[in-house]
Amino acid sequence: MAIPILNLKPEVEELWEELNQAVQGVLKSTQFIMGPNVKAFEAETAAYFGVKHSIAVNSGTDALIIGLRAAGIGPGDEVITTPFTFYATAESVSLVGATPVFVDINPRTFTIDTDLIEQAITPKTKAIIPVHLYGQAAAMVPILSLAKKYNLKVIEDVAQAFGGEYKSKKLGTIGDVGCFSFYPSKNLGAYGDGGLIITNNDQIAELARMLRVHGAKRSYYNELIGYNSRLDEIQAAILRVKLPHLEKWNDGRRRAARIYNELLAEASEVITPVEDPDAKHVYHQYTIRIRNGKRDRVKQHLDQAGIATMLYYPVPVHRLPVYKKGSPQLKVAEEMAGEVISLPIWPTIDRPTQETVVGEIKKALAQL
Repeated sequence: MAIPILNLKPEVEELWEELNQAVQGVLKSTQFIMGPNVKAFEAETAAYFGVKHSIAVNSGTDALIIGLRAAGIGPGDEVITTPFTFYATAESVSLVGATPVFVDINPRTFTIDTDLIEQAITPKTKAIIPVHLYGQAAAMVPILSLAKKYNLKVIEDVAQAFGGEYKSKKLGTIGDVGCFSFYPSKNLGAYGDGGLIITNNDQIAELARMLRVHGAKRSYYNELIGYNSRLDEIQAAILRVKLPHLEKWNDGRRRAARIYNELLAEASEVITPVEDPDAKHVYHQYTIRIRNGKRDRVKQHLDQAGIATMLYYPVPVHRLPVYKKGSPQLKVAEEMAGEVISLPIWPTIDRPTQETVVGEIKKALAQL
């Protein structure tokens, strides 16, 4: 594509020498698993978030699985979450033996509709997983209120919102557990897989640290059935180089979003993202809605023009084969799945590139 959905080359070029030194330092040390870079990265992210515990794991999915288990969620439990998310959110619930219960979404923010959560709570409900989608915070105040009322755990899925905020608090620090992904496309991405769990709960932290290394506090003295889920040293070293640049990069994404909003202001069939005034959106994705059944034809036009876009997500999780049987109809999520399209965005995208993208969108809509 002439214009990719994400361009990582500028960051690699900017940090080339630091990245090389970091990787070579790991190679020279010959410490590749759970070494000094992992420990340092955990300390640096704990300081960044202002939390007591930061536990690095090998993927965002593992962060959710281990976070759920460490929070005491298991067989027979129900976990309320959104159907408008990447499959791993619900999959993680199923993998710990619990059942995901899907609640429809707010069409303005794409996050879970907090007005609908209480009616989904049953005696089996043990947790809520809000997903901070596309970089936008879920409405955490009503979620925390319900969690307190019904004695539920709150596990934040922050895979797409590293650095985002809600009421001046960093996302991931508001609930009992925060779970992050370092997949390369994320706002803070590794050059491979990686994940992170943060918490202020000592017991949850101790269990998470055990679960990531086969359920052991010390080698060969295994106490639980756990996992092999360790962030490797090279990825930790890369993430340490990148972390100090995150706020600048998030500001770049926010700047790009403002330009898109301006350029799309007069496109009547386009609905641009809404930024919650209580939150700091970090635009992992810049996702618009195209109404009146025209989304797919606009995407086809952009493809032909060499402009990459993505559909996050064309099928809500509750409509996937694994969960479809017995799932309720969730009209908003299903409607959004037919309208959303994510446009090219990265921290240093320039205005002429954005003008080209928007010009082709307007051209496509004029032809329909």
